[in-house]
Amino acid sequence: MPLALSRAGVGGVQKAIRIRYGEQEKLIAAEIDCTVDLEAARKGVHMSRFPELFEEAIEEVVIGEALLVEQLAEHIAAHIVERQAALRAEVRIAARYPLERETPVTGLRTQEMVSLIGLAAASSAGTRRLVGVEATGINACPCAQGLVRERAAERLGEAGFDELDVERILELVPLATHNQRGRGTLFVGSEASVNAEQLVRIVEGSMSSPVYELLKRPDELFVVEHAHLQPRFVEDSVRLALRDTLAAYPDLNDADFLLSRQVNLETIHSHDVIAERYGTAGELRGELDGGEPAARHTELREWLGS
Repeated sequence: MPLALSRAGVGGVQKAIRIRYGEQEKLIAAEIDCTVDLEAARKGVHMSRFPELFEEAIEEVVIGEALLVEQLAEHIAAHIVERQAALRAEVRIAARYPLERETPVTGLRTQEMVSLIGLAAASSAGTRRLVGVEATGINACPCAQGLVRERAAERLGEAGFDELDVERILELVPLATHNQRGRGTLFVGSEASVNAEQLVRIVEGSMSSPVYELLKRPDELFVVEHAHLQPRFVEDSVRLALRDTLAAYPDLNDADFLLSRQVNLETIHSHDVIAERYGTAGELRGELDGGEPAARHTELREWLGS
């Protein structure tokens, strides 16, 4: 049947890859997805060849210098285009990476797992790539906290406190609200050097508080208080992540690409809440600098294919 396909390929291929992260090189488990554009004249792609081609591409760089995850994705995409005679290939590599850090009060060493994501597209015209991260934190709901504040003010007034004292108390005491486990994703597409660990810090900083695998009681108090003193909506996290990324990388070209996505796992509802924004650095800067809203938001696949 003479009908072209937008995507055909394989997903969920498990491989061990050696990547460079900062000054270190590590062998870590990764999941690789790869698809190609299929022209109408071709019945299909050689599905069984994909894992073999991954091995070939990975071996080329494992023997030599270890790459950043986005560079490896770019290398594999270009290799697939060449060996599969494809018009275009997309590769996504997701690797779980351990970050060493200290707890906020007691200074205990703990290990947190984050996702490093490399995404690349290749064609005969060239390649494009993005580096992405996914990290977890807490968001404290501002809406519920506002309701708690109003009720607390009423109770304090009924107990005989004057208006000034009520305001002072409410400013000093962290107010209850419901917490949401947040999962933030951030992508940057650019030829400029982008540090994935810094992107993790931006994602965590966009939420009410980071989370830690290991917490002593003083650390737990710090995290809970910190989150409730900094309540944020899911939309706040997306906007803050994009603003802080542009501030951290002022040299990003206007044609470079950013995507921020936040998913909060609700605790008082049975659904989750989601916010997302994507676009070129120029589109985002224009809005953040007080200009008119962008007429359109450049999408990821569009940017990869341009």
